[in-house]
Amino acid sequence: MYQKSATDLRKGFVSGNYTASQIASYFLERIESLDQDLSAFLSVAKERVMQKAKELDEKKAQGKPVGKLAGVPIAIKDNIHIKGEITTCASRFLSNYKAPFDATVVKLMEAEDALILGKTNLDEFAMGSSTEHSAFQTTKNPWNLAYCPGGSSGGSAAAVGGRLVPLALGSDTGGSIRQPASFTGTVGFKPTYGRVSRFGLVAFGSSLDQIGPLANCVEDVAMIMEVIGTHCAYDSTSLEIPSENYLDHLSDSLKGKRVGIPWKFLKSVAKEFENSSFHQGLKVFEELGVEFIEVDLDKIKYSIPVYYILSTAEASTNLARFDGVRFGKRSERATSMDEVYDLSREEGFGDEVKRRIMLGTFVLSSGYQEAYYKKAQKVRSLLIKQFDEAFKKCDIVAIPTAPTSAFKINSIRDPLDMYLQDLYTICANLGGLPSISLPTHLDENQLPQGIQLLGPQLSDRRLLNFASQFEKARSFFSFLPPLFDRKVNK
Repeated sequence: MYQKSATDLRKGFVSGNYTASQIASYFLERIESLDQDLSAFLSVAKERVMQKAKELDEKKAQGKPVGKLAGVPIAIKDNIHIKGEITTCASRFLSNYKAPFDATVVKLMEAEDALILGKTNLDEFAMGSSTEHSAFQTTKNPWNLAYCPGGSSGGSAAAVGGRLVPLALGSDTGGSIRQPASFTGTVGFKPTYGRVSRFGLVAFGSSLDQIGPLANCVEDVAMIMEVIGTHCAYDSTSLEIPSENYLDHLSDSLKGKRVGIPWKFLKSVAKEFENSSFHQGLKVFEELGVEFIEVDLDKIKYSIPVYYILSTAEASTNLARFDGVRFGKRSERATSMDEVYDLSREEGFGDEVKRRIMLGTFVLSSGYQEAYYKKAQKVRSLLIKQFDEAFKKCDIVAIPTAPTSAFKINSIRDPLDMYLQDLYTICANLGGLPSISLPTHLDENQLPQGIQLLGPQLSDRRLLNFASQFEKARSFFSFLPPLFDRKVNK
């Protein structure tokens, strides 16, 4: 089963080839056997998912119609709430926090009979690009256990890349779905901002955060987007527009379509660009009959400073609720109210989270808000305008997903060097644009690399069409991580 897509598993369940209980048991056994090496999961909801599978089997036996995700095993990043389950955000602060309600995406998926297997590891509060900043464990890359899977959705990406689960949800604030997708040879999709409800997602940067799927093929991404891409009354940023049909448009021809390439920007940040994996990815589009158009997107070079001003400012505000009073960790050493605040945060937050809170508090402080925060907002507006102009000339834009393929665990010690991992991905979050990372090939170390496609706001269906045609021409799905391509359960 681990070599099958989520779509194939659903078909197998509907046709009676296997029951939901068999599917759930198979993947639970695979997680138990292989995740001791991978460390992708923080918790596995074994009893819960087996009960759901039993109910689904009974529903099918009674001849009742089953949902769009019937029998599909799914993993959830551990900053998304499942009622009654622990939501840690990979932080000591929330190590015992039991979610009092379901996230909208969880409600939608379970209403369509999905089987949610468990919660995956992440950088603490989704702040990081390597999943090394988790308070509990370091997730490994299924292609080579000495390398990291990217972040912050590294647990979800590693679980999908290692074929422990065919589908997973992550969150993307500055590239946290797409960069780990590139590192693990998976498909990672960040929808248009507001297309998927953020209700039940623990906030990091509220104007940037977006829930999205990771899968091993574009068809599975389209399938789950038809379920979770709907309006939610509990989320004020959720777009009041109808759900879209993605699956029926995946096979549309790309002949005559235009792909924009910001060559000037790309060559200014990467030497010998003609020999890059990105260039190899463009050859696939060339074979599909698309036309390449050069576009001016030089303001992408300001993405990192703008992002690390705006996102940290929003994080500082959002994380102010973690005070040791209402929920989460309270320091046992505290003897006064001031110490409750100070010591609880000192003991509960990790170094990277503290670093970003301090940065955000600084840029919002008196005397500096004008110099940093407001200027960053102006540059964000200029970047959005530049993308608007680019999309007048082309259907989508193609750029790399990450500056490199996966790097070794503990090899990047300087936080600024780690922030550069987001060089190509942040612009989509700043613009609220849909964006997808697709695997292209394996590098000289047999590690995956990816290409990134961006579209105008609300062009999610168009983007998935481009991605699907690219994928069919590239056929990367047949590549499996050598360490995890073994039949643990038959």
